[in-house]
Amino acid sequence: MKKSERRVAIALVGVAIWLGGLYFAITGLIYDRTMEFRYGALAIFVGVSIAVIALNLISIPGLPSKKKQISR
Repeated sequence: MKKSERRVAIALVGVAIWLGGLYFAITGLIYDRTMEFRYGALAIFVGVSIAVIALNLISIPGLPSKKKQISR
């Protein structure tokens, strides 16, 4: 498995957590369940954070970058 494939797989897990959190947050709002809403909001935050970090690892200093030089 290449590094880019691993990043996409981790981002996919983050999106799945985000979708689950969205479900629980909306359900908590509809049925007035405070704890369900709070855990859903926390899962949204965690899921989005995982996806963003996984897809932006190339911008962290110290990691090798694979930028291609454009020859003109």
